[in-house]
Amino acid sequence: MRFTLKPNRDGPSEFAAGDARLFSGGSAGSVTSRVAWALLPEGCPKGLRAEVRTDVAGHDEARARLAVAFANGAARNHSCADRTLPVPTGLSAKGSEAAPDWNNLCGLPGFAPARDPNVQWTYRQQVTTASAPFWTCSISRQSTSGLPQILAITTDPRSITVPPQPDNEPLGRARWVARGTLVATCQGRDVYFTVDGGFEAALRGGLGDYLFSDQNDLVRQFLTAGGKAIGCEPIL
Repeated sequence: MRFTLKPNRDGPSEFAAGDARLFSGGSAGSVTSRVAWALLPEGCPKGLRAEVRTDVAGHDEARARLAVAFANGAARNHSCADRTLPVPTGLSAKGSEAAPDWNNLCGLPGFAPARDPNVQWTYRQQVTTASAPFWTCSISRQSTSGLPQILAITTDPRSITVPPQPDNEPLGRARWVARGTLVATCQGRDVYFTVDGGFEAALRGGLGDYLFSDQNDLVRQFLTAGGKAIGCEPIL
């Protein structure tokens, strides 16, 4: 096992995985086949997570408890929290792979960004079954080339520490904070929306293109459909 305190500077796509099993409540984090992580308690630096990596899959509940214990130990060592995180009591189910519904992508009603007409590959999508501390949808081509399209909503503001970028034009109430990531205030807290990846490498040395040809439309539709899904007041 490898224990690491890891800052998150690049938005949720760094740790959001479609096959993640999430835990939330007083403790927040996730477990995948190789990594379990937990956010440090309130009062500790934002964007810092306690990560446990292992070469052995399985034992998800035990690895979740270990990540939370590591987060509590780190908080004690840094004297940055007044209370300890509770032991996780359950994990969400792993999202199953399925063929995308291109008219209601990622299970979001009405989310139908325009695909590049030249892209004719077979795709699978995987969506987390819970939404805290993040919700994510991963759309992958059934081959080894190309970057998965990652769509993520980070609902716990402790997950990320990136300031708004004042030079970038906002989209409605949303402000750009990092590459592919915007933040909007939803029900009194910061919620982050990330669109990342999706670049399709062409065959025989071509440059390739994005799965969704109109990236601006993709972002705007995701802000609308994703905001509605989590009960956020209209963003655009």
